[in-house]
Amino acid sequence: MIEVRATAKHVLGMPAAMFLKEYWQKKPLLIRQAFPGYVSPIQPEDLAGLACEEAALSRIVMHDRANDRWTLRSGPFQEDEFPGMPDHDWTLLVQDVDKWDTDVRELLEAFDFLPRWRLDDIMVSFAATGGSVGAHVDQYDVFLLQAQGERHWQIDAGPNPPTAFRDDAELKLLREFTPTHDWVLEPGDMLYLPPGVPHHGVAVNPCLTFSVGMRAPSSAELISDYLDTLVAEADEGVRYHDEDLSPPKDPNEIDADAMKRVVEALNALRMNDPDKLGDWFGRFITTYRAAGEVMPAPGQRSRIEIEWDLQQGALLQRHPFSRLAWRRRDRLATLFCNGVDHVLPVRDAQALAALDALDGTVYAALSQEGRDAVMALMAQGHYQLLLETEDGE
Repeated sequence: MIEVRATAKHVLGMPAAMFLKEYWQKKPLLIRQAFPGYVSPIQPEDLAGLACEEAALSRIVMHDRANDRWTLRSGPFQEDEFPGMPDHDWTLLVQDVDKWDTDVRELLEAFDFLPRWRLDDIMVSFAATGGSVGAHVDQYDVFLLQAQGERHWQIDAGPNPPTAFRDDAELKLLREFTPTHDWVLEPGDMLYLPPGVPHHGVAVNPCLTFSVGMRAPSSAELISDYLDTLVAEADEGVRYHDEDLSPPKDPNEIDADAMKRVVEALNALRMNDPDKLGDWFGRFITTYRAAGEVMPAPGQRSRIEIEWDLQQGALLQRHPFSRLAWRRRDRLATLFCNGVDHVLPVRDAQALAALDALDGTVYAALSQEGRDAVMALMAQGHYQLLLETEDGE
């Protein structure tokens, strides 16, 4: 079964546990009306405006269909460019729209069947009629929600599909693509694709598509960051040693005994402490593919003023670029935020990781360590104080 229809109870057309067991990272699934009657919270002109922002990551892909030529341009773009764009065969893509638009970000709540730290961003694309980014393959899971208009999707769900790239395009387009399934998605329909499934989407008419992508660091990225941490924390006193040395048969040979000692020296560098390993990964994954830099706000109020404001109805709003996650550490927890960690009671770590905004009641319920962590994070720019008038109340 590769196509199902969602129900009022199950967005995925089945219990989340069944989806994870049978489909997650295994095979594609088309979910008809996962979000019935879905109305996009943003319009194409909103996306175009965002693509003009310096801090937004945006691209335009154009296809010369007559010559099968693809061109890629990177933003930021100028506002006066869009009115002159053709009415066909181009696509605008903007990454991390969930960081810029709270209504788009709310969509992530529907994906709470996955670890939050695995969710990367919501990319939004606008495609004019015929617009596409070509047949390609991703190395991460993605949920493709049709938000406006219609898009024709083709996928190759066969075993061992060809994945060689064309050498005549800036984009990583597949040289060969033979679809096994094709559908037209309407607003509210959603296509799930595990890593490695070739796919090709073409706009039937002007349309918006939301791509909910996952964080999936490669083994090379993991090893590189892991080794940097090992080197930074390495004990210079731990060295290659050979107190069991015997006279060699050939003094110029690197023999098997020498290699055993090399392995022992390398093993001494490994993070055998689960807490150290967990702390490294928590710092890494909350900084991996960061959308932007978080900076402290100028002229911050004192702690006593902030706590007074919270008592009077103010909020502490988390910065949209701030990523939080936590892990247990004996009876306590380590809270990670953009590569920085704080040891807190479990209840505090759970609350801070889960909430985008803290009011006075939540703040007061935190332990002293939790309140100290909030103030430290605020000083780094991860929380912004919203006074009652600013919040529109």
